[in-house]
Amino acid sequence: MRYRPALLVFVGILAVAVRVPAQDAVRVYAAGSLRQPLTAIADRFTALYAIPVKLEFGASGLLKERLERGEPADVFASANMEHPLALMRQGKAGPVVLFARNELCALVRDGLSVTPPTLIDVMLDPAIKVGTSTPKADPSGDYAWEVFRKAEEIRPGSRSRLEQKALQLTGGPNSVRPPPGTGVYAYTIQQGLADVFLTYCTNARAAVEALRGGSVVALPPALRVGADYGLTVLNTAQAERALKLVLLIMSGEGQEILAHHGFSAPTRLNK
Repeated sequence: MRYRPALLVFVGILAVAVRVPAQDAVRVYAAGSLRQPLTAIADRFTALYAIPVKLEFGASGLLKERLERGEPADVFASANMEHPLALMRQGKAGPVVLFARNELCALVRDGLSVTPPTLIDVMLDPAIKVGTSTPKADPSGDYAWEVFRKAEEIRPGSRSRLEQKALQLTGGPNSVRPPPGTGVYAYTIQQGLADVFLTYCTNARAAVEALRGGSVVALPPALRVGADYGLTVLNTAQAERALKLVLLIMSGEGQEILAHHGFSAPTRLNK
């Protein structure tokens, strides 16, 4: 699917956004994997415009459901394109822009030897616990299932085996809740809940840094799965404030912040 150029999207946002009385903060619902870069961008936005930003992070699918039920928000930043596009089709949001890309990697516990060529064999080992996020509730889980589909093309029969053994540890309404200040991916590895966890490369690197151990293993080319991140403004938004924040995210400065945290600009990474 080809996505609209950013300038045209901004024009569309201005056309559909409803002007409502300004509130104290721009309300942003965003994928949990965006926590670090969007927090930095929000701080910069507040410094520039003296407008606070209220950030609500979570699994994109669960956030979309909350927005469908009418929870108030100005901007939705999803880890896929499908969820914001669904809101647009329902008449709840404006045009959707592709603003960042990520990829899936394997987060591997300390002491387990894994390389890209051996990843399938390790995941298929009955003694190895494979963790994923929750499909449909969290795009990361959907992307993991795409990895399993690709594995089937290399090793017939592996898709069903991987889907059956995959432990859906994060991203769902009843998922693991780590202690405050502890990242969920580092926690699942630390607690022995998973030996290999398929998650975004940005999440995996942060977990290894927090654990001071383990490794991040790139998926082999045949299993590689990219993640397109979509951004939209809700129709109930404070239009001018929301658009200013979107423009900052899409600006060179915003993209540099995203790149600093491991994300790629839409024009720099091909799926």
